[in-house]
Amino acid sequence: MTDGDETLVVQSQRGDRAAFEELVRRCARLLYSRLYLDTGDVHRAEDLVQETFLRAWRSLGELKDPRTFRPWLQTIAHKAMLDAIKAQKRKKRSTPAPVDPDSDPLMRIAASDPGPPELAQQHEQRQRVLTILRSLPHEYREPLMLRYIAGADYETISRQLALSNGSLRGLLQRGMALLREKLNDAR
Repeated sequence: MTDGDETLVVQSQRGDRAAFEELVRRCARLLYSRLYLDTGDVHRAEDLVQETFLRAWRSLGELKDPRTFRPWLQTIAHKAMLDAIKAQKRKKRSTPAPVDPDSDPLMRIAASDPGPPELAQQHEQRQRVLTILRSLPHEYREPLMLRYIAGADYETISRQLALSNGSLRGLLQRGMALLREKLNDAR
């Protein structure tokens, strides 16, 4: 965490929304990539990022040491994910009866999206890649998540992980080679 981040945390604790928005901008991609890696679902990860920042804003006064903001934020994200899992389990128990496709005209419109077999195959491949990505050593997993899951640029990743541009490029190259090798072994 940089000195600038610490200053932003203190300003945010005093009610400065602009400072908190800057913290959100600085931390959102890292948080998203970790939640996506945990959930494997783009929309769910986005929802959890929003929920995490909302909870963080509400309880920012409880944070004693501004230097621990990012780990504190990760803890909030983990709790938000666990709460979402519990809520989903409760929702599954009380799911209403399925909608009859013939009674809803919108359900009868042919979609141009891939069909169920293609979607299942894409989902299976995505889950296989995520599983292998989770198994990679931390030094490769973090940069790969930020670059290819969160879509962060090299400058952002370098700043987030406190790496030089050359070190980052080397980690991404070696990490991608390891990921490809494990994907080929899994086939």
